[in-house]
Amino acid sequence: MDHASLTVDRVEVAYGPVKVLNGVSVDVAAGEFVALLGSSGCGKTTLLRAISGFVPVQAGSILVADRDITRLSPERRDMAMVFQSYALWPHMTMAQNLAYGLRLRRVGRADRVRRVNEIVSLLGLEGLGDRPVTQLSGGQRQRVALGRALAVNPRILLLDEPLSNLDARIRTTMRHEIKAIQQQVGITAIHVTHDREEAMVMADRIAIMEAGGIVQIGPPEDVYNRPATPFVAAFMGADNVIRVGVAREDGGVRIGAGPNHHAVRLPCGARPGEDSIHIADRVDGEAVAHFRSEAASLIAPDAVADDSLVLRGRIEQSSYPGGFYRYAVDVGEQRFMVDHTERLAIGEPVGIRLPAAALHLYAGEA
Repeated sequence: MDHASLTVDRVEVAYGPVKVLNGVSVDVAAGEFVALLGSSGCGKTTLLRAISGFVPVQAGSILVADRDITRLSPERRDMAMVFQSYALWPHMTMAQNLAYGLRLRRVGRADRVRRVNEIVSLLGLEGLGDRPVTQLSGGQRQRVALGRALAVNPRILLLDEPLSNLDARIRTTMRHEIKAIQQQVGITAIHVTHDREEAMVMADRIAIMEAGGIVQIGPPEDVYNRPATPFVAAFMGADNVIRVGVAREDGGVRIGAGPNHHAVRLPCGARPGEDSIHIADRVDGEAVAHFRSEAASLIAPDAVADDSLVLRGRIEQSSYPGGFYRYAVDVGEQRFMVDHTERLAIGEPVGIRLPAAALHLYAGEA
């Protein structure tokens, strides 16, 4: 079966008086892998279930290859879902689970056997066909759940946090395996997750959801390097915040002196990856700057760095995770965690160096 594009156009969903999706729109190209990323309660699972037909839509439309499927029942949408719990039949063997959807569609025995063998080969599950699924490892069961969905040749594959029940090591491996299989098959995929790294590794594009809407969508590197809002910045790891006063200048921005930092002029860039500060539109005057802890480094408290904002603080706590020291540094009333290779004393004054490329500026009270 040919795989298809998906269009979600101004979709609204409510549970009683509570609106969960507020006019969500997104276009997914045929063969594209899109991750819906957000915290609990943002609406990402509701959107997936609206696409699949398990949740009714109050307004808007859903199209597959330009065909309106908004009012169709789930079994008529040419989609398949991999659930968080896998939803495998415990009394069946691996091969019987893989063939289950084909049996429901009344596919002949010979064709069922052929298709199951194709899926077994695709997923690297040779020799396990007669084994009960209860005797498979977590990673193997995850592959069976994926294979059962792919066996029926869906036009769109829906993934509802399928890796959340695996331990960290297997989860890391399965991210790459699922992505490789999706690319090999060429299927259109929508993946719900709350795991930022999982979305970054697997998706062609990431849609960040907040309060029932999509606040930013784009390739992983764009969303990571150019977060559109303070919420997106914090969700993508830049959850350290300082308040500053800024003035726009040609080709750059001047950050005014504050109680714990000197004034500095930093360059502005138009594209991700440049050694320059990321500034949201219309930021001039009072602002908030977001940064990731891993982008910070420690220097002498009186050091000056022309390409960086330097915060003056004092070490209050120290730990040794292995290979480096992790310090809690108090800057005024705020505390930031910074990793450093050298051993420093509690109470020692330090500077936190924040390169221009590490900073994301947004309008806000300074």
